[in-house]
Amino acid sequence: MSFPALVEPAAELTLDEVRRYSRHLIIPDVGMSGQKRLKNAKVLVIGAGGLGSPALLYLAAAGVGTLGIAEFDEVDESNLQRQVIHGQSDIGKSKALSAKESVAEINPLVNVVLHEGRLENDNVMDVFRGYDLIVDGTDNFATRYMVNDAAYFLGIPYVWGSIYRFDGQASVFAPMLGEDLPCYRCLYPEPPPPGMVPSCAEGGVLGVLCASIGSIQVNEAIKLLIGAGEPIAGKLMIYDALEMEYRKLKVRKDPNCALCGSNPTVTGLIDYDAFCGAVSDEAAEAAVGSTISVVQLEQMLKEREAGERDFVLIDVREPAEYEINRIPGSVLIPKGEFLNGSALEQVSQDKPVVLHCKSGVRSAEVLAILKGAGYSDAVHVGGGVVAWVSQIDTSQPAY
Repeated sequence: MSFPALVEPAAELTLDEVRRYSRHLIIPDVGMSGQKRLKNAKVLVIGAGGLGSPALLYLAAAGVGTLGIAEFDEVDESNLQRQVIHGQSDIGKSKALSAKESVAEINPLVNVVLHEGRLENDNVMDVFRGYDLIVDGTDNFATRYMVNDAAYFLGIPYVWGSIYRFDGQASVFAPMLGEDLPCYRCLYPEPPPPGMVPSCAEGGVLGVLCASIGSIQVNEAIKLLIGAGEPIAGKLMIYDALEMEYRKLKVRKDPNCALCGSNPTVTGLIDYDAFCGAVSDEAAEAAVGSTISVVQLEQMLKEREAGERDFVLIDVREPAEYEINRIPGSVLIPKGEFLNGSALEQVSQDKPVVLHCKSGVRSAEVLAILKGAGYSDAVHVGGGVVAWVSQIDTSQPAY
Protein backbone atom coordinates (compact mmCIF):
# COMPACT_ATOMS: atom_id res chain seq x y z
CA MET A 1 0.00 0.00 0.00
CA SER A 2 1.37 3.39 -1.00
CA PHE A 3 0.68 6.58 0.94
CA PRO A 4 0.62 10.28 0.11
CA ALA A 5 3.82 12.12 0.98
CA LEU A 6 3.96 13.18 4.63
CA VAL A 7 5.65 16.48 3.82
CA GLU A 8 4.99 19.32 1.42
CA PRO A 9 7.98 20.34 -0.73
CA ALA A 10 10.15 23.29 0.21
CA ALA A 11 10.05 26.30 -2.08
CA GLU A 12 13.38 25.62 -3.75
CA LEU A 13 16.77 23.96 -3.63
CA THR A 14 19.89 26.09 -3.66
CA LEU A 15 22.66 25.52 -6.16
CA ASP A 16 24.74 23.87 -3.43
CA GLU A 17 21.85 21.57 -2.57
CA VAL A 18 21.36 20.58 -6.20
CA ARG A 19 25.03 19.64 -6.42
CA ARG A 20 24.96 17.76 -3.13
CA TYR A 21 21.81 15.76 -3.84
CA SER A 22 22.29 15.25 -7.58
CA ARG A 23 22.24 11.44 -7.32
CA HIS A 24 18.81 11.70 -5.73
CA LEU A 25 17.54 14.22 -8.22
CA ILE A 26 18.08 11.90 -11.18
CA ILE A 27 16.01 9.12 -9.58
CA PRO A 28 12.51 9.49 -11.06
CA ASP A 29 10.78 8.49 -7.80
CA VAL A 30 12.68 11.18 -5.89
CA GLY A 31 13.50 14.03 -8.26
CA MET A 32 13.34 17.69 -7.38
CA SER A 33 9.96 17.36 -5.69
CA GLY A 34 11.06 14.51 -3.43
CA GLN A 35 14.28 16.24 -2.44
CA LYS A 36 12.36 19.41 -1.62
CA ARG A 37 10.10 17.34 0.63
CA LEU A 38 13.14 15.93 2.42
CA LYS A 39 14.47 19.46 2.86
CA ASN A 40 11.15 20.45 4.47
CA ALA A 41 10.94 17.34 6.66
CA LYS A 42 11.34 17.20 10.43
CA VAL A 43 12.37 13.79 11.73
CA LEU A 44 12.99 12.82 15.34
CA VAL A 45 15.43 9.98 15.98
CA ILE A 46 15.11 8.45 19.43
CA GLY A 47 18.51 7.28 20.60
CA ALA A 48 21.95 7.92 19.15
CA GLY A 49 23.05 4.34 19.77
CA GLY A 50 23.23 1.23 17.65
CA LEU A 51 20.23 1.96 15.43
CA GLY A 52 20.23 5.72 15.85
CA SER A 53 23.82 6.03 14.62
CA PRO A 54 23.32 4.81 11.03
CA ALA A 55 19.83 6.30 10.93
CA LEU A 56 21.09 9.79 11.79
CA LEU A 57 24.03 9.60 9.39
CA TYR A 58 21.91 8.50 6.43
CA LEU A 59 19.00 10.84 7.17
CA ALA A 60 21.49 13.70 7.31
CA ALA A 61 23.21 12.61 4.11
CA ALA A 62 19.81 12.28 2.41
CA GLY A 63 19.06 15.93 3.13
CA VAL A 64 16.36 15.80 5.80
CA GLY A 65 16.07 19.45 6.75
CA THR A 66 15.56 19.12 10.51
CA LEU A 67 16.81 16.23 12.60
CA GLY A 68 15.84 15.89 16.23
CA ILE A 69 18.04 13.74 18.46
CA ALA A 70 16.51 12.43 21.69
CA GLU A 71 19.37 11.02 23.77
CA PHE A 72 20.38 11.41 27.42
CA ASP A 73 23.37 9.05 27.69
CA GLU A 74 27.13 9.55 27.35
CA VAL A 75 29.52 7.77 25.00
CA ASP A 76 31.14 4.69 26.52
CA GLU A 77 34.01 2.72 25.02
CA SER A 78 31.77 -0.35 24.71
CA ASN A 79 29.48 1.67 22.39
CA LEU A 80 32.09 2.08 19.67
CA GLN A 81 31.75 -1.50 18.39
CA ARG A 82 28.41 -0.58 16.79
CA GLN A 83 27.53 3.08 17.40
CA VAL A 84 29.43 4.41 14.41
CA ILE A 85 28.34 8.02 14.79
CA HIS A 86 30.76 8.32 17.75
CA GLY A 87 34.55 8.02 17.87
CA GLN A 88 37.35 7.44 20.34
CA SER A 89 37.65 11.12 21.16
CA ASP A 90 33.93 11.23 22.06
CA ILE A 91 34.20 8.87 25.04
CA GLY A 92 32.60 10.57 28.03
CA LYS A 93 30.84 13.15 25.86
CA SER A 94 27.09 13.55 25.57
CA LYS A 95 25.89 11.19 22.85
CA ALA A 96 23.48 13.83 21.61
CA LEU A 97 26.27 16.38 21.20
CA SER A 98 28.62 13.84 19.65
CA ALA A 99 25.92 12.84 17.15
CA LYS A 100 25.21 16.48 16.31
CA GLU A 101 28.87 17.07 15.53
CA SER A 102 29.01 14.01 13.27
CA VAL A 103 25.85 15.09 11.45
CA ALA A 104 27.42 18.51 10.85
CA GLU A 105 30.42 16.79 9.25
CA ILE A 106 28.16 14.73 6.99
CA ASN A 107 25.85 17.58 6.04
CA PRO A 108 26.15 21.12 7.48
CA LEU A 109 22.87 22.05 5.78
CA VAL A 110 20.86 20.02 8.29
CA ASN A 111 19.33 21.75 11.30
CA VAL A 112 19.88 19.59 14.40
CA VAL A 113 17.68 19.91 17.47
CA LEU A 114 18.87 18.22 20.66
CA HIS A 115 16.58 16.73 23.30
CA GLU A 116 19.05 15.67 25.99
CA GLY A 117 16.68 14.75 28.78
CA ARG A 118 15.37 11.24 29.35
CA LEU A 119 12.05 10.70 27.56
CA GLU A 120 9.34 10.37 30.18
CA ASN A 121 5.60 10.75 30.41
CA ASP A 122 5.82 14.40 31.41
CA ASN A 123 7.89 15.48 28.39
CA VAL A 124 7.43 12.96 25.57
CA MET A 125 4.40 14.66 24.01
CA ASP A 126 6.15 18.04 23.95
CA VAL A 127 9.29 16.50 22.42
CA PHE A 128 7.35 14.67 19.70
CA ARG A 129 5.05 17.53 18.82
CA GLY A 130 5.98 19.26 15.55
CA TYR A 131 7.84 16.35 13.96
CA ASP A 132 6.59 14.69 10.79
CA LEU A 133 8.04 11.27 11.53
CA ILE A 134 9.74 9.39 14.35
CA VAL A 135 12.53 6.85 13.92
CA ASP A 136 12.72 4.64 16.99
CA GLY A 137 16.15 3.37 18.03
CA THR A 138 15.29 2.51 21.63
CA ASP A 139 16.43 -0.72 23.27
CA ASN A 140 13.85 -1.43 25.97
CA PHE A 141 10.18 -2.33 25.98
CA ALA A 142 8.99 0.38 28.34
CA THR A 143 10.24 3.16 26.06
CA ARG A 144 8.92 1.43 22.93
CA TYR A 145 5.41 1.27 24.34
CA MET A 146 5.62 4.91 25.40
CA VAL A 147 6.86 5.94 21.93
CA ASN A 148 4.07 3.98 20.28
CA ASP A 149 1.37 5.48 22.47
CA ALA A 150 2.62 9.07 22.29
CA ALA A 151 3.04 8.88 18.51
CA TYR A 152 -0.48 7.49 18.16
CA PHE A 153 -2.03 10.22 20.30
CA LEU A 154 -0.23 12.89 18.25
CA GLY A 155 -0.97 11.26 14.88
CA ILE A 156 2.70 10.83 13.96
CA PRO A 157 3.84 7.71 12.06
CA TYR A 158 6.96 6.04 13.31
CA VAL A 159 9.53 3.60 12.01
CA TRP A 160 10.54 0.92 14.49
CA GLY A 161 13.58 -1.34 14.62
CA SER A 162 14.92 -3.97 17.00
CA ILE A 163 18.22 -5.87 17.14
CA TYR A 164 19.64 -8.77 19.14
CA ARG A 165 22.76 -10.80 18.41
CA PHE A 166 22.36 -11.74 14.70
CA ASP A 167 18.63 -11.00 14.41
CA GLY A 168 16.84 -7.80 13.47
CA GLN A 169 13.28 -6.64 12.93
CA ALA A 170 11.77 -3.51 11.43
CA SER A 171 8.30 -2.16 10.72
CA VAL A 172 6.28 1.01 10.24
CA PHE A 173 3.48 1.75 12.68
CA ALA A 174 1.04 4.29 11.26
CA PRO A 175 -2.62 3.57 12.10
CA MET A 176 -3.33 7.22 11.40
CA LEU A 177 -2.58 6.59 7.70
CA GLY A 178 -5.13 3.82 7.26
CA GLU A 179 -7.89 2.35 9.39
CA ASP A 180 -6.63 -1.21 8.82
CA LEU A 181 -3.02 -0.45 9.79
CA PRO A 182 -1.65 -1.75 13.12
CA CYS A 183 0.27 -0.08 15.91
CA TYR A 184 3.09 -1.60 17.97
CA ARG A 185 0.58 -2.92 20.51
CA CYS A 186 -1.17 -4.88 17.75
CA LEU A 187 2.11 -6.74 17.17
CA TYR A 188 3.03 -7.03 20.86
CA PRO A 189 -0.12 -6.62 22.99
CA GLU A 190 1.84 -7.42 26.14
CA PRO A 191 5.55 -7.11 26.95
CA PRO A 192 7.44 -10.35 27.50
CA PRO A 193 7.70 -11.55 31.10
CA PRO A 194 10.47 -9.72 32.97
CA GLY A 195 13.81 -11.41 32.53
CA MET A 196 12.70 -13.59 29.60
CA VAL A 197 14.22 -11.43 26.84
CA PRO A 198 17.85 -10.42 27.45
CA SER A 199 18.86 -6.91 26.53
CA CYS A 200 21.69 -6.23 24.09
CA ALA A 201 23.85 -5.46 27.12
CA GLU A 202 23.18 -8.98 28.39
CA GLY A 203 23.05 -10.95 25.15
CA GLY A 204 25.14 -8.86 22.77
CA VAL A 205 24.59 -7.64 19.23
CA LEU A 206 26.63 -7.94 16.04
CA GLY A 207 27.80 -4.42 15.31
CA VAL A 208 27.07 -4.45 11.58
CA LEU A 209 23.50 -5.66 12.23
CA CYS A 210 22.77 -2.13 13.46
CA ALA A 211 23.66 -0.76 10.03
CA SER A 212 21.44 -3.33 8.30
CA ILE A 213 18.34 -2.53 10.35
CA GLY A 214 19.11 1.19 10.71
CA SER A 215 19.37 1.58 6.94
CA ILE A 216 16.04 -0.23 6.49
CA GLN A 217 14.50 2.28 8.89
CA VAL A 218 15.90 5.21 6.91
CA ASN A 219 14.72 3.67 3.65
CA GLU A 220 11.20 3.45 5.06
CA ALA A 221 11.40 6.97 6.48
CA ILE A 222 12.36 8.44 3.10
CA LYS A 223 9.56 6.56 1.34
CA LEU A 224 7.02 7.91 3.80
CA LEU A 225 8.31 11.47 3.66
CA ILE A 226 8.28 11.73 -0.14
CA GLY A 227 5.40 9.35 -0.91
CA ALA A 228 7.43 6.80 -2.88
CA GLY A 229 7.09 3.05 -3.10
CA GLU A 230 5.25 0.81 -0.67
CA PRO A 231 6.29 1.24 2.98
CA ILE A 232 6.19 -1.80 5.27
CA ALA A 233 3.28 -0.52 7.34
CA GLY A 234 1.25 -3.58 8.20
CA LYS A 235 4.25 -5.84 7.69
CA LEU A 236 7.13 -7.06 9.83
CA MET A 237 10.56 -7.35 8.22
CA ILE A 238 12.72 -10.03 9.87
CA TYR A 239 16.42 -10.33 9.11
CA ASP A 240 18.63 -13.28 10.07
CA ALA A 241 22.24 -12.21 9.51
CA LEU A 242 23.65 -15.70 10.13
CA GLU A 243 21.53 -17.26 7.39
CA MET A 244 21.47 -14.04 5.31
CA GLU A 245 17.72 -14.35 5.07
CA TYR A 246 15.00 -11.72 4.96
CA ARG A 247 11.37 -12.55 5.66
CA LYS A 248 8.31 -10.33 5.55
CA LEU A 249 5.24 -11.19 7.62
CA LYS A 250 1.79 -9.66 7.57
CA VAL A 251 0.84 -7.80 10.77
CA ARG A 252 -2.88 -7.31 11.08
CA LYS A 253 -4.61 -4.62 13.06
CA ASP A 254 -5.99 -6.05 16.28
CA PRO A 255 -9.63 -4.95 16.61
CA ASN A 256 -9.26 -5.47 20.36
CA CYS A 257 -6.01 -3.48 20.62
CA ALA A 258 -5.85 -1.59 23.91
CA LEU A 259 -4.72 1.55 22.05
CA CYS A 260 -6.04 1.63 18.47
CA GLY A 261 -8.86 -0.94 18.70
CA SER A 262 -12.56 -0.27 18.61
CA ASN A 263 -12.84 -0.09 22.42
CA PRO A 264 -9.49 1.25 23.65
CA THR A 265 -8.52 0.95 27.29
CA VAL A 266 -5.28 2.94 26.92
CA THR A 267 -6.53 6.48 26.41
CA GLY A 268 -3.52 8.30 27.82
CA LEU A 269 0.07 7.70 28.79
CA ILE A 270 0.49 5.02 31.47
CA ASP A 271 3.18 3.86 33.90
CA TYR A 272 5.35 2.04 31.36
CA ASP A 273 7.94 0.80 33.84
CA ALA A 274 5.21 -0.87 35.86
CA PHE A 275 3.56 -2.19 32.67
CA CYS A 276 6.79 -3.84 31.48
CA GLY A 277 8.42 -4.52 34.81
CA ALA A 278 12.19 -4.61 35.34
CA VAL A 279 11.83 -7.86 37.24
CA SER A 280 8.88 -10.11 37.89
CA ASP A 281 6.81 -9.72 41.04
CA GLU A 282 8.17 -13.07 42.20
CA ALA A 283 11.76 -11.93 41.74
CA ALA A 284 11.15 -8.63 43.50
CA GLU A 285 9.54 -10.43 46.41
CA ALA A 286 12.35 -13.00 46.60
CA ALA A 287 15.00 -10.25 46.65
CA VAL A 288 13.49 -8.49 49.67
CA GLY A 289 15.79 -9.24 52.60
CA SER A 290 17.87 -11.56 50.42
CA THR A 291 20.11 -9.10 48.60
CA ILE A 292 23.72 -8.49 49.58
CA SER A 293 26.23 -5.93 48.31
CA VAL A 294 29.54 -6.66 46.63
CA VAL A 295 31.28 -5.33 49.74
CA GLN A 296 29.48 -7.94 51.82
CA LEU A 297 30.35 -10.60 49.24
CA GLU A 298 34.02 -9.67 49.34
CA GLN A 299 34.03 -10.17 53.12
CA MET A 300 32.19 -13.47 52.78
CA LEU A 301 34.76 -14.70 50.24
CA LYS A 302 37.59 -13.80 52.62
CA GLU A 303 35.87 -15.72 55.40
CA ARG A 304 35.34 -18.69 53.09
CA GLU A 305 39.01 -18.67 52.12
CA ALA A 306 39.96 -18.63 55.83
CA GLY A 307 37.68 -21.60 56.47
CA GLU A 308 35.37 -19.56 58.68
CA ARG A 309 32.26 -20.12 56.56
CA ASP A 310 31.15 -22.08 53.52
CA PHE A 311 28.77 -21.28 50.69
CA VAL A 312 28.52 -21.75 46.93
CA LEU A 313 28.73 -18.69 44.67
CA ILE A 314 26.87 -19.22 41.39
CA ASP A 315 27.23 -17.02 38.32
CA VAL A 316 24.01 -17.27 36.24
CA ARG A 317 25.33 -15.40 33.19
CA GLU A 318 26.16 -16.97 29.83
CA PRO A 319 29.53 -18.68 29.12
CA ALA A 320 30.66 -15.87 26.81
CA GLU A 321 30.13 -13.35 29.59
CA TYR A 322 32.00 -15.55 32.06
CA GLU A 323 35.03 -15.40 29.78
CA ILE A 324 35.11 -11.59 29.91
CA ASN A 325 35.17 -11.17 33.67
CA ARG A 326 34.15 -13.06 36.78
CA ILE A 327 34.02 -12.93 40.53
CA PRO A 328 36.75 -15.24 41.88
CA GLY A 329 35.48 -18.46 43.36
CA SER A 330 32.23 -18.51 41.39
CA VAL A 331 30.87 -21.42 39.40
CA LEU A 332 28.95 -20.92 36.17
CA ILE A 333 25.41 -22.24 35.88
CA PRO A 334 23.50 -20.17 33.28
CA LYS A 335 20.02 -18.92 34.06
CA GLY A 336 18.50 -21.11 31.34
CA GLU A 337 19.45 -24.21 33.26
CA PHE A 338 17.46 -22.97 36.25
CA LEU A 339 14.49 -22.20 34.02
CA ASN A 340 14.41 -25.74 32.61
CA GLY A 341 15.07 -27.27 36.03
CA SER A 342 18.33 -29.05 35.20
CA ALA A 343 20.41 -26.78 37.46
CA LEU A 344 18.67 -27.90 40.62
CA GLU A 345 20.44 -31.25 40.38
CA GLN A 346 23.78 -29.39 40.54
CA VAL A 347 22.96 -27.20 43.55
CA SER A 348 23.32 -28.86 46.92
CA GLN A 349 21.02 -27.83 49.75
CA ASP A 350 23.80 -28.52 52.25
CA LYS A 351 25.44 -25.12 51.67
CA PRO A 352 24.05 -21.58 51.49
CA VAL A 353 23.74 -20.31 47.92
CA VAL A 354 24.82 -16.88 46.68
CA LEU A 355 23.77 -15.90 43.14
CA HIS A 356 25.02 -13.17 40.86
CA CYS A 357 24.72 -12.06 37.23
CA LYS A 358 25.80 -8.94 35.38
CA SER A 359 23.57 -6.40 37.13
CA GLY A 360 21.27 -8.29 39.51
CA VAL A 361 18.20 -8.76 37.31
CA ARG A 362 18.79 -12.34 36.16
CA SER A 363 20.07 -13.41 39.56
CA ALA A 364 16.87 -12.10 41.18
CA GLU A 365 14.82 -14.22 38.78
CA VAL A 366 16.89 -17.29 39.62
CA LEU A 367 16.62 -16.47 43.32
CA ALA A 368 12.84 -16.72 43.03
CA ILE A 369 13.21 -20.15 41.41
CA LEU A 370 15.54 -21.38 44.16
CA LYS A 371 13.36 -20.09 46.98
CA GLY A 372 10.40 -21.79 45.36
CA ALA A 373 12.43 -25.02 45.37
CA GLY A 374 13.14 -24.79 49.07
CA TYR A 375 16.45 -22.90 49.18
CA SER A 376 15.14 -20.49 51.78
CA ASP A 377 18.54 -19.04 52.75
CA ALA A 378 19.67 -18.24 49.19
CA VAL A 379 20.67 -14.64 48.45
CA HIS A 380 21.77 -12.68 45.40
CA VAL A 381 24.27 -9.90 44.81
CA GLY A 382 22.80 -6.49 44.03
CA GLY A 383 24.59 -4.86 41.10
CA GLY A 384 26.24 -8.14 40.11
CA VAL A 385 29.59 -8.28 38.39
CA VAL A 386 29.20 -4.67 37.22
CA ALA A 387 29.33 -3.52 40.83
CA TRP A 388 32.15 -5.96 41.58
CA VAL A 389 34.34 -4.57 38.80
CA SER A 390 33.58 -0.94 39.62
CA GLN A 391 33.87 -1.20 43.43
CA ILE A 392 36.08 -4.17 44.25
CA ASP A 393 38.30 -5.26 41.36
CA THR A 394 38.84 -2.43 38.90
CA SER A 395 41.58 -4.40 37.12
CA GLN A 396 38.96 -6.48 35.37
CA PRO A 397 37.30 -5.25 32.15
CA ALA A 398 33.68 -4.10 32.09
CA TYR A 399 31.24 -4.83 29.28
